[in-house]
Amino acid sequence: MRIFPESALVQLEFDKVKTLLAEQCNTEYARAKAEDLRIHTRRDFIDLELRQTNEFKQLTQNGQYFPNDHTLNLARELKLLGIPGASLSGEQFLQIRKLAESIQSIFRWFDAERRTAYPALARVIENTHYEKTIITAIDEIIDESGTVRDNASEDLAGIRLSLFRKRNELRRVFDRIVSKLGKAGYVADIEESFLNGRRVVAIFAEHKRQVKGILHGESDTRRTSFVEPEETIELNNEVFSLEHSESKEVNRILRELTTRLASHAPLLQVWHDVLGEYDFIRAKARLAADMNGNFPQLLDKSHVRLIQAYHPLLLLYNRKNQKPTIPTNINLNEKDRILVISGPNAGGKTVTLKTVGLLQMMLQSGLLVPVHPDSEMGIFKQLMIHIGDTQSLEFELSTYSSHLKNMRYFMENASGRTLFFIDELGSGSDPNLGGAFAEVILEELVRKHAFGIVTTHYLNLKVMAGKTSGIINGAMAFDESNLLPLYKLIIGKPGSSYTFSIAERIGLEPRLIQRARTLVDEDHFRLDKLLNATEQDLRDLEKREKDLNKLIKENEKLKKEMEAIIHRERHEQQVELLKHQNKISEDRIAYLKEMERKLRQIVFDWRKAEDKNEVIRQMQALLFKQKEKQVNEKVRKKFDARYTEVGGDVQVGNKVMMKKNHQVGTVREIRGKKAIVQVGLIPITVELADLTVVQDKPQEESAG
Repeated sequence: MRIFPESALVQLEFDKVKTLLAEQCNTEYARAKAEDLRIHTRRDFIDLELRQTNEFKQLTQNGQYFPNDHTLNLARELKLLGIPGASLSGEQFLQIRKLAESIQSIFRWFDAERRTAYPALARVIENTHYEKTIITAIDEIIDESGTVRDNASEDLAGIRLSLFRKRNELRRVFDRIVSKLGKAGYVADIEESFLNGRRVVAIFAEHKRQVKGILHGESDTRRTSFVEPEETIELNNEVFSLEHSESKEVNRILRELTTRLASHAPLLQVWHDVLGEYDFIRAKARLAADMNGNFPQLLDKSHVRLIQAYHPLLLLYNRKNQKPTIPTNINLNEKDRILVISGPNAGGKTVTLKTVGLLQMMLQSGLLVPVHPDSEMGIFKQLMIHIGDTQSLEFELSTYSSHLKNMRYFMENASGRTLFFIDELGSGSDPNLGGAFAEVILEELVRKHAFGIVTTHYLNLKVMAGKTSGIINGAMAFDESNLLPLYKLIIGKPGSSYTFSIAERIGLEPRLIQRARTLVDEDHFRLDKLLNATEQDLRDLEKREKDLNKLIKENEKLKKEMEAIIHRERHEQQVELLKHQNKISEDRIAYLKEMERKLRQIVFDWRKAEDKNEVIRQMQALLFKQKEKQVNEKVRKKFDARYTEVGGDVQVGNKVMMKKNHQVGTVREIRGKKAIVQVGLIPITVELADLTVVQDKPQEESAG
C-alpha cells in the first residue's frame, strides 16, 4: 500500500500497534516480522493471514492446545551448520533436537480432522516435511544433558575407560598422601583443591618444604600453600593427557555430526521459520483477544462498512482506566464515497477519522480488528491523510500553504482505490476563500471516485454534502442541555459547531455572547439553530426507537413464554388422555386374565370331578353370563342413541326404561310399589324401583 505522507503511520498510531504486537512475540523471527509489519494489497494474501489469526484465536478461546511452546532462536546455530568445517556444541545440538521435536509435534497435531478444521494454519507446513533421521542422528551421539555419549566412537569409549581407571588410581594415592600428611599436622583446613586442572594438597605455609612435590601457588593470605605431591605427578600427567585426548576425540565427533546434519541445514531453516511463523500468528491472535478483534467480511474492492467499530488503542486505554468506549458505525460505498463530519470541537471527529484509517491499515496487514463480525471491509491501494498542523519550517511554508500542497498531492494522485482522511478541510485561511477552495478540492476527489472522510466546521461544505452525489453528511452528537459531547456519529445530517453553547458552558459573559450573535449573519445563525434543533429531535427519536425496540423484545419474550405454557398444557392434556386409555386397557387385561384363570380352574375341575354336569353348569354360567352382559351393552348403546334418562317419580303415561334389560315402555297403571308397563303389545308388571323415566331425543340428534 502506498502511504502519504510517510508520517501517516505515526499519525494514525500504527507504530504503537506494531509495538504491542512485538510484545506478544516470543521468537526473534516473530518480533522482526512484527516490527516490519507490511500493509498488503493482495486479497489472497490478506485473507490467508486473517484466517490464520482467526483460527488460532478460536483455538485459544476453545481451550485447545497447539504445540509451539518452545521459544527457539537458532539463527546462529543454523548459520554455523551451513559453514564447512564448523562444529556445534552438545548444547547446541540439543536445541536443534528441540526444533525437530517441535516440528514433529506440529505434524502429529495436524491429523486429517484438524487439517480440515484449520486449513489456513495447516498452510504454514504445506511445503515442508518431517525428517526423523535428524533426531536419530543426534540421539546416537548426544545424551539428554548435551554430553557426547561414551559409545559415540570406539576410541572415545577406550579413552574414557582409561580415564576412569586413572582417576580412581589417582584418588586412592592422593587420599593416602592426604591422610599421612594430616597425621603429621601439615594439612590445612581445606585439605585438597584443584589448580590448573591438577589435584593438589593444601599445606600450611611453614611446612611446605617438608612435602616433596611441585608448588602450584599460595592463598591470598600466604598462610596456605598448594603442593602437588611427588607421588601423584606422573598420575596427574597421565590423567591430563587422557583428558586432552578425550576433548580432541569429542571435538572430532561433534565436527563429524555437524557435517552429517549440514545437508539438512535448508530443511532446519524452514522448520525454524515455521515455528517463528506460528509464534507470529499466535501473537496476532493474542493481540486480537486483547482488542476484541474479529474477522470482518473481506471484499476485493473499495468499500467500508464498519459496525460497532472501536479505536483499538483507545479501547485498551479506557479499559485500563475502567472507562466506556463509544463505538462508531460508518458506511462508505460506491454511492456514498465521501463522508463530511461536522460538529463541536472535542466531540470525536478526529478520533472517528483515525479509527477508520488505523483499522484499514491493521486489516491489510493481516490483523483482526475490533469491529462486529458482520462488518465489510474492502482493500485500498493507497492511503492519504492530512491531520493537524503540518507547517513546514524547512520549506518556509505556512500552515495553509502546507495544507494546499498536500491537497494538490491528493487531487493529482487519488483514484477509485484511494482512501483519504482530511482533518479540518480548508482551515487556516479566510473562511469564505478557504471554504471555496475546500469545495473545489471535494469536487475533484468526488470526480476521481476516491473514498474518504473529511472533518470541517465550514457551513458551505455541509450544504455541499447535502446536495452533491457521492458525498454524505455526518455529525458528532452533542447534548446541548448538559453541554457535553456524546462521541457518537450520526450519519445523514450535518452537525452544529455549538459555538455559542460551548461559550456559555465555559462561562463567557452573556453580554459578549449576545453581541457575537448580532454580528453573525441571520441566515447563518438560523441554520445553526436549525441544525441544533434537528440534532436534538433526532436523538429523541433514537431514544424512542430504542424504547420501542425494548418493548418489542419484551413482547416477543412474553409471546414465547405464553406459547411455552400453551404447549405444556397441551402436552399435559395428551398425557391425561393416554393415562385414561391405559386405564381402560389395564381393566380389559385384568378382565381377560380373570377369565383365563376361571377357565383354567374349570378345566382343572373337569379332570378331577366325578360329576361332569356340575362343571358344565359352571361353564355355562360363566360364558352365558358374559354373553348376556355383551347383549345388554348392545341394548344400552341402542337405548342411548334414541332416549335420554330424565329420572324423577314414575307416573301414569310416562315413558320408562327397565333397568335390568334396558327395554322401554309406557306406564299404564300404578299399583302400590309396582307398575304395569306396556312394552309393545305385552303389559308387564315391574317394581317401581327398577324403572327410570326417559324421553325421546330430538330427531336431529338421534339422526346424527
